Amino acid sequence: MISFIKTPFNQFKRLIKINRVLTYYRIDELLFANTKYEWLTLINGLSPWNWRRHSKASRGERIRLALEELGPIFIKFGQALSTRKDLLPEDISVELRKLQDDCPPFDEQHSIQIIESGLRRPIAEAYASFDPIPMASASIAQVHAATLMDGTEVVVKVVRPDIKPVIEQDVSIMRSLAKLVEAAIKESRRLHPTEVVAEFEKTLLDELDMMREASNAAQLRRNFEGSELLYVPEIYWSHTNDHVMTMERIYGIRISDTDKLIEAGVDLTDLSAKGVTIFFTQVFKHNFFHADMHPGNIFVLPDGRYAAIDFGIMGTLTPEDQRYLAENFLAFFNRDYLRVSELHIESEWVPRDTRVNELESAIRSVCEPIWDRPLKEISFGLFLMRLFQTARRFGMEVQPQLVLLQKTLLNIEGLGRQLDDELDLWDTAKPFLEDWMQERVGLKSLAKNVKSNLPYWIEQAPQLPGLLHQSLNKLAHADFQQTALQIHRLEQQIEAQNKAQRRRILGALLLGAGIFSGQFIGLDMLQKEWIQGGLVVLGLYFLLKK
Repeated sequence: MISFIKTPFNQFKRLIKINRVLTYYRIDELLFANTKYEWLTLINGLSPWNWRRHSKASRGERIRLALEELGPIFIKFGQALSTRKDLLPEDISVELRKLQDDCPPFDEQHSIQIIESGLRRPIAEAYASFDPIPMASASIAQVHAATLMDGTEVVVKVVRPDIKPVIEQDVSIMRSLAKLVEAAIKESRRLHPTEVVAEFEKTLLDELDMMREASNAAQLRRNFEGSELLYVPEIYWSHTNDHVMTMERIYGIRISDTDKLIEAGVDLTDLSAKGVTIFFTQVFKHNFFHADMHPGNIFVLPDGRYAAIDFGIMGTLTPEDQRYLAENFLAFFNRDYLRVSELHIESEWVPRDTRVNELESAIRSVCEPIWDRPLKEISFGLFLMRLFQTARRFGMEVQPQLVLLQKTLLNIEGLGRQLDDELDLWDTAKPFLEDWMQERVGLKSLAKNVKSNLPYWIEQAPQLPGLLHQSLNKLAHADFQQTALQIHRLEQQIEAQNKAQRRRILGALLLGAGIFSGQFIGLDMLQKEWIQGGLVVLGLYFLLKK
């Protein structure tokens, strides 16, 4: 009974807190000004908890400060929104990128309790050493240093206790706000606020599942096994479960610390090109890409390879999306805007009935100004963002897999140009895309398909004579005479319909001539009546004849 009362009471307190924060930072005014719900802002101002001066900061800063005050789940939501440059004004997205997902660590005893409960053994039996003071702490989990019994250094990621109810409560409130915004502001519907919140909720719940993240890491590690480009730490499954993940500890320099990279003798130009190659390899070769590649998750090892951590958010594309994206990039750099438009319609990113010439004109007006800049400064991410913005005007729906791709591409470009401001992304990407397209549509693709399907064809080969015999037998006993008779009858029906149509046209003409024959000049009244009557009778005859 106590928990039943406590939960609604806590939810009520949370709603009051959210209302107080949003009102103080005038978020309600941003949302509902000049809408049918504008009266809500007036009522908010009368509430006792809102009797204070409001923030005078800029629009973007007010939104950022409000999210920071509302806590880690809202901060993560703001971080997710910050990647949606196609949805947000520039001043807001810039401010949201300042949000940091740093949270106070939870009690060390909670960490030990979660680990021991998940691994079903005391911490001293699971690890030779375990540091209870976390290395880092975020909204979903925190990380501890440890050592396995064989001396292997590892990091242990532990999900925050009781975080799921907090997520469910805050996301439920976000969902209600999104529905209210959709109802109040018609223009917001094209941005699909409720779908954005739903996708955010799915991402959060996925991040809570350590087994899922560990599986993502294992798959990415297999994809780059033996690679000179990217190293993925090993997962220790014996020390991993739904709430705990144990992973090999790596030592490297954070990708954003360029001074230390230079001191270590790392070639930044080569490093930036490698980053682009890694991205395109993941997207087009493996179809499995790390979708959270911000500087905090990327390190450089002493041997010059990249190393990635934090595999909670991964992206995939359908083979069709892969091909259309590659062709879009190639068509864009050839300035073939007609082909870009055709690809959007063929892939059904926009409705099938879209006028291709109108879409081509819109895409040209958006993309052509990009070419005023040097080739090395042309942004793939900016191109995709503007392309999606334009396509949305023609009815393109928000597609989560493309949003993740756009976000990752923007991160990669930012990292690459931070390392080497002379980076020519096209110089690195074009050969990769051309080779990939050749493998998909050229002789390589044909040979690959034959090789992959050959075992199936060999398996089915013994059945081919029987299938061929059945087909020939059916063909031999087919009643061609009956089919010919049916075709002849159909031809007769068509001819009869054509004759009837001609009679109706002739009858209408005669009837019209009879009605207006009274205008004939040079005939007496009796002659006019005879002619008029005859034409009308003939007209009716042809009209009514079956």
